[in-house]
Amino acid sequence: MKTTTKSTPLDYPSTARIRWFRQQLSTWGIANRRDYLWRKTTDAYHLLVAESLLQKTDADTVAPIYELFLEQYPTIQDLAAANLKDVAKLLKPLGLFFRAERLQQCAQIVLSQYNGIVPDDQKQLLKLPGIGDYTARAIGSQAFNQPLAVLDANVARILERFFGLQGERVKSRCKILWGAADAIAPRKNVGTWNLALLDFGALTCKAQNPDCDRCPLSSKCKWYRDRLGI
Repeated sequence: MKTTTKSTPLDYPSTARIRWFRQQLSTWGIANRRDYLWRKTTDAYHLLVAESLLQKTDADTVAPIYELFLEQYPTIQDLAAANLKDVAKLLKPLGLFFRAERLQQCAQIVLSQYNGIVPDDQKQLLKLPGIGDYTARAIGSQAFNQPLAVLDANVARILERFFGLQGERVKSRCKILWGAADAIAPRKNVGTWNLALLDFGALTCKAQNPDCDRCPLSSKCKWYRDRLGI
């Protein structure tokens, strides 16, 4: 049954349905995970940089800039002391002119308030400039192995389609979808799970022209079955 925005996040699917969903996506993720440098590290500074650059920007566009950025500013101390104009020039191809200033401010705050160590506490991360729920949770799950699910446009689309959920217009603020993301995530290895969802939304369950014919979820996907009139 399709939920409404007044429903609670836990009103929908059975444990068996969630377990099947996890199994299919986890298997897909092992075979199809995209290869980016920031996925090969648990360094919190590197991940802070990566997630800041990835905001509203395609991963393939970020990849070469990320590598150049860490060559230029290999430590948080280097970034904090850098000339802002140089940082902005390096990040110019990514757009969002304020990104460089916010990222350097993050480095300076971490240096002055946390002894140069990116905090592992989500509330502390959220106090850093430009860090929202998604970015804080992404850093927490990848750098500190914390059981924190993430929600972006890709993840929201998967959850809405498969489970027949109806999120609010602004997905990043939708309590139903955040609740669903938390409820559906496994208890362990949530960082790996998050990456599988992100990749699945980018490669298979796309906003336009989704690859339903080769989708491992199609047999139980509410959106796909509705399209076929099943």
